[in-house]
Amino acid sequence: MPESTATECSGQSPPFLATNVRTDSTFEEIPVIDLSDATSADPMARRALADKIRDACINVGFVYVKNHGIPEVVIDNAVNAARTFFKLPLETKMSLDIHKSPNFKGYTGLLGENTNSENRGDMHEGFDIGWEELEEAGNALRGGDGAMAGGNVWPSDLPGFREAVLSYYHAGVKLGKLLFPLFAMALDVPENFFDDKTTKPAAIMRLLYYPPQTGVIDDRVIGIGAHTDYECFTILWQDQVQALQVLNADGKWIDAVPIPGTLVVNLGDQFARWTNDVFKSTVHRAVNRSGVERYSIPLFFGSDYDVQLQPIPGCVSEDNPPKYEVVTAGDYVKSRLEETYAHSK
Repeated sequence: MPESTATECSGQSPPFLATNVRTDSTFEEIPVIDLSDATSADPMARRALADKIRDACINVGFVYVKNHGIPEVVIDNAVNAARTFFKLPLETKMSLDIHKSPNFKGYTGLLGENTNSENRGDMHEGFDIGWEELEEAGNALRGGDGAMAGGNVWPSDLPGFREAVLSYYHAGVKLGKLLFPLFAMALDVPENFFDDKTTKPAAIMRLLYYPPQTGVIDDRVIGIGAHTDYECFTILWQDQVQALQVLNADGKWIDAVPIPGTLVVNLGDQFARWTNDVFKSTVHRAVNRSGVERYSIPLFFGSDYDVQLQPIPGCVSEDNPPKYEVVTAGDYVKSRLEETYAHSK
């Protein structure tokens, strides 16, 4: 493939070529990457970190990250807020039903979504939020977000809930902004390549509660069915209950075993479309057969909703022609969410 000058950056690795990537996706383990050098003043250190991320993005699509910068107290407060919320009476939670929201914010009950169309529904409860400043009065609409414009909804009788959840949300957004330059370097485009495409953090965060599944096993009802995520990447906190599984190219489910002090980062469909499938949007699911409750907090970080998901330079060639219709990020996310919740309307 002819080398594109738009793909060059100031690193030591050669320009990114879609025809030269490895495709060793029969992985057995998910790598652990230390983010300590993410803000290093040494470009060689950042480059070395980006190379590790590139290898994981091409061959696995999932990584654990440590030294991620989110304080444990912020995590603990958000998890405790989630525990308190999901113990509220169903009637109270249903007053925030996500189907009442035009932009998919609020509460989802058990079996309220179905990420795998072959299943009967997902065995979890959820609570979804998007961007909101901590200082806002709440429910403020965000302008210019097109298909996904709109504010959050909050329980009125849960003191401290909003503050705890938004504190974690903003810490996660800060981490996401730290990761984008590393993904850019991994693609050998300038470190600021995504800056003008992520000016309004299009980040959706979910609090998730997985009840223990006991009794007769129905393989078509699990915590969350096999799927890929919709945005660029997901930052996931998971508790110590094993449930998350990742599918490799051999069709083998690999356990994403909880590792204390780490978060899981996995790629989503927006990056797959942007990179013409050079970066893997890997299928995964959650199966909670542990007999105990499980909690997790995924933050789905995407581009601005009005961004056109056109292939990034260097990711298209004669051997790897464009695979996707170009769509705006917001329209894509909205269409996938509509599919997910359609069966419970």
